[in-house]
Amino acid sequence: MRNVLTIIRRELGATFTSPVAYVFLVIFLALSGFFTFMIGGFFLRNEADLSSFFFWFPWLFILLVPAVGMRQWAEERRQGTLELLFTMPVSIPEAVLGKFLAGWIFLGIALILTCPIVFTVAYLGSPDPGPIVTGYAGCFLLAGAYLAISGMTSSFTRNQIVSFITSTVLCLLLVLIGFPPVTNLLLKWGAPAWMLDLSADLSVFYHFTGMQRGVFDLRDIVYFLSLTAFALFVTGSVLKNRRA
Repeated sequence: MRNVLTIIRRELGATFTSPVAYVFLVIFLALSGFFTFMIGGFFLRNEADLSSFFFWFPWLFILLVPAVGMRQWAEERRQGTLELLFTMPVSIPEAVLGKFLAGWIFLGIALILTCPIVFTVAYLGSPDPGPIVTGYAGCFLLAGAYLAISGMTSSFTRNQIVSFITSTVLCLLLVLIGFPPVTNLLLKWGAPAWMLDLSADLSVFYHFTGMQRGVFDLRDIVYFLSLTAFALFVTGSVLKNRRA
């Protein structure tokens, strides 16, 4: 555990000494407000809730989270420091977990900084706190899943752009597979019921939507944690093969 904490501190220190982190935070907060109040039609809906805020996160994270995770291992390989890391008394699982948790903490900080949007909605009305709590929990779990996938693609290549594009495509597929227009199209084509159920079970959109509406279902939490754990396991396996 001490090694994991050391890696977390190392990664967070490197993150916050780079101007890229602050550029990311500014872009993330600006886009969150823009999609909530402008694209989401918050004022036109005349309802004091955050549904227009949470609705866009599966799409917003598709581009922003891979930008955070694409450098996890690709940068280590490009700079030739991956071999140096392996010579230290740190196991591969500890390195994978430490880097992942550092990125997840950074994304959690970014989510916390969106609280002024919550305060604005609370000032304008009396929103139900239930969907807000579960919505933020869903956003945090969703960010973790996307980040783990991005770290997984980063372990395959030393090119950050390749990692970014690959992880973006994978995250997009996980959204689209359960997106209503896609499932309706499958239904129109005569897809069997089990295929529709499978697409919903595999989709981050399906599981995130329930939490966005205030539904706290253990199956949704298990889904996100399982997706994250699987991506971290693959990352560790790839790194172990490279070390060998």
